[in-house]
Amino acid sequence: MRETHLRKGRQTVKLGLIKVIHDIFPDYKLKTSYSIMEGVFCNLDDSILSVREVKLIRQKLIEWVEHKSPIELLNRKDGFYQYKVGDLVIKSIYPTNLNSEEVEPFEIFPFSYGFIVDFSNINRENGEMLIPPYRLSAAYEKNQRWMNNINIELVSDINSFIDSGKSQKLINISEALHEKEISDIADMILQQRRTLRVLLIAGPSSSGKTSFAQRLSTQLEVNGLKPVSLSLDDYFVDRDKTPIDEYGNYDLDSIDALDIDYMLEQISSLIIGETVNTPIYDFITGSRSKETKCLSLNSSEILVIEGIHALNPRLMTNISRNIYFKIYVSALGGLNIDLQSRLPTTEIRLIRRLVRDDRYRGTGPETTFERWVNVRKSEYINIFSYQEEADVMFNSSMLYEMNVLRPFAEETLKKIVKNSPFYETKERLMNLLSFFEPMDAEKIPFNSILREFIGGSIYFHV
Repeated sequence: MRETHLRKGRQTVKLGLIKVIHDIFPDYKLKTSYSIMEGVFCNLDDSILSVREVKLIRQKLIEWVEHKSPIELLNRKDGFYQYKVGDLVIKSIYPTNLNSEEVEPFEIFPFSYGFIVDFSNINRENGEMLIPPYRLSAAYEKNQRWMNNINIELVSDINSFIDSGKSQKLINISEALHEKEISDIADMILQQRRTLRVLLIAGPSSSGKTSFAQRLSTQLEVNGLKPVSLSLDDYFVDRDKTPIDEYGNYDLDSIDALDIDYMLEQISSLIIGETVNTPIYDFITGSRSKETKCLSLNSSEILVIEGIHALNPRLMTNISRNIYFKIYVSALGGLNIDLQSRLPTTEIRLIRRLVRDDRYRGTGPETTFERWVNVRKSEYINIFSYQEEADVMFNSSMLYEMNVLRPFAEETLKKIVKNSPFYETKERLMNLLSFFEPMDAEKIPFNSILREFIGGSIYFHV
């Protein structure tokens, strides 16, 4: 996996950043806020960095790397690796290298009130830069303002709610935020009702897209709009025309595995009020069935397309931009374990999937881990590259979810034995879960996004 938080060379860069920030700004602490593709947005806690200051941080970090400064592992305690970097003791959830020179190539550039540490920029061709994550940043900042309103910043704040017997309040607040966000999105769509005909929803694995789409549909119907679903899966090309990946396997995640031209032709017809016969794909034969589905849109209906390619501009080529509305759904997180140790959103989604697959899909944890690498590769190519195309982003994270998921995930992870190739992954996730006070799932609403993973959802049987 190429996750930022799992690469020792990238964790070593973070140690260097903490050291450099301490030396330049001794009265402030570095905060690692959220991930951006293969980078991370960082800032100073309670302070704004200028462009000049970011350039100074970059310069000092490069000097620290080139100095080949030693890094000493002191011990592992309370779930953290403890390192001595110069005269500073730094805690890290994930291991690092023991020499400052052993870092992955990186670039640092100013963004918003902080900076982005980008590990992918050096591999970009023709000087292409990372797309500035303006919408992602806005979604994150919106969530941070809300958390500030209820005095929650760290995992320990959530644990305090639970320890003080206020877990139900925590559930109510978190679920109310989701309902308000979904209602606000439905209202945004209603405001564009005269021209809007197509709704596109995309998000990475285990982001809660299905539950989100169902809850949004309810809010749309409250607003007088009836959603009509169109499945991208029914537009797969015949198996013999499916692209092949580098391993010689059918690449069903490629957008070229879809008959885009035919789909666009039918969407265009639906938009102008015509009736079409949409295909039904037979996955057993690898071809379209002889049966079709009759579909049309009246003035009170809106076409809903959900799938990994929903944000890709190719999906709506030559269709006017005011005709469609794009939504990106993901567990964007917001909680940190401490200021320097963010809760990786990738880990949240992996734990969600781990629990759901084991409990309801007959897929054990080792199989889930084995598939995760390819899942992540597809996300980078087909989803994250286009997330800034979205009109709005929905953060499907819930403040309490890791606390609820902990008992379920631990039960699943215990199935992995010591001689398993995934034992180290098990230990890593068990360590992460240990930071969360366990919480009973009994009082979670049955329309909660979390029910998509732990069971009991009113929308479908997982």
